[in-house]
Amino acid sequence: MTRKFSSLIEMMHDSPLVRLRGREATPPRASLWGKLELFLPGAMKDRVALQCVEDAEADGRLQPGGLIVETSSGTLALGLARVAALKGYRLKIVSDPRMDSMLLNKLRALGAEIEIVPEQHPTGGWQLSRLARVLEILKENPDAFWTQQYDTPSNAGAYRALAQELTDALGTDIGALVGSVGSGGSLTGTARFLREKISGLRVVAVDAVGSVLFHQPPRNRLQSGHGNNIVAGNVDYGQVDEVHWISDGEAFNACREMTRREGIFGGGSSGACYVVASWVARNLPDGQHVVTILPDSGYRYSELIYSEKALAKHGLLDEVAGAGPRSVRYALDVAERWSYAEVPHDGSVPYFAPDVRGTLELTEELREQHRPKGVSSSRGNRTRCP
Repeated sequence: MTRKFSSLIEMMHDSPLVRLRGREATPPRASLWGKLELFLPGAMKDRVALQCVEDAEADGRLQPGGLIVETSSGTLALGLARVAALKGYRLKIVSDPRMDSMLLNKLRALGAEIEIVPEQHPTGGWQLSRLARVLEILKENPDAFWTQQYDTPSNAGAYRALAQELTDALGTDIGALVGSVGSGGSLTGTARFLREKISGLRVVAVDAVGSVLFHQPPRNRLQSGHGNNIVAGNVDYGQVDEVHWISDGEAFNACREMTRREGIFGGGSSGACYVVASWVARNLPDGQHVVTILPDSGYRYSELIYSEKALAKHGLLDEVAGAGPRSVRYALDVAERWSYAEVPHDGSVPYFAPDVRGTLELTEELREQHRPKGVSSSRGNRTRCP
């Protein structure tokens, strides 16, 4: 029966759940399922965009016809642009020169205003330059609403519905949840809500080689959508049992493998999750379910991930994930290729290196730089510029 929707907003949840065959190198024992967030109108971040806006509407932070501001170079920008267009808000997105032209054109078609920062901050890179410009815009527009994707409770809160969708479909026999980590809300938010119903759930984070989120040294990488050079306030380390690091070539070649095996045209984070989830499903007993969240489609990356010429140019064509990961010691060994470690929760080692910056810290630091002399700090205000 054909489903009817009153608007596209109603389609920003309840993504399909499909049975996966898994990688040929690691056929699963447990049932392996892919939550196809890439089938939402934009992608996974549609949920976050809608939740942020609706929460702000409910508590009065966003008034009819108001201005929404965010820094993004990916799917959150697209989700916010769609929500803003459908609900009648203005949207200003701050990004950097790495934003691809396809996304830029889509955002402009939806009516979003785009500001591209011209250069990196000398110590904080593109992220800090973008945050600094956001705070300038908020100072110029004191009634604007900043969604603040990295630190808002609305990010994780958006995934209560996803957790409910999983238990509605599979019951409580979900043995493991596998998902990528960037801003942290999708995996740890879903995990938190699933654990309200499921005891013994194993939560497996997928990170990129060269990301600092799980106590690894920073390194240039081509993967986007997961991994980070700073730590978002939404990353709830207490929810994560195990972390896997996947290299650029392993993630990109896994996307191509997933397309051939499953018919799913996914982005880099989806390919990375596919590798890890296939291995996790092989190591869980029959009768249990493994769910992996596949966040983004591959269309934005067709000229990189799905181009043999581009992969060869970067020396990645033969960088294929093996049948299983290398076990490493958390915070001691460097992951160069697919590796994994248990995430320690006994306080023996910090979750990330002490010199790594957090988004809350960086934002407050920038607020102080922009605050007029004689005006006191307001550290509790995380959604408006003072």
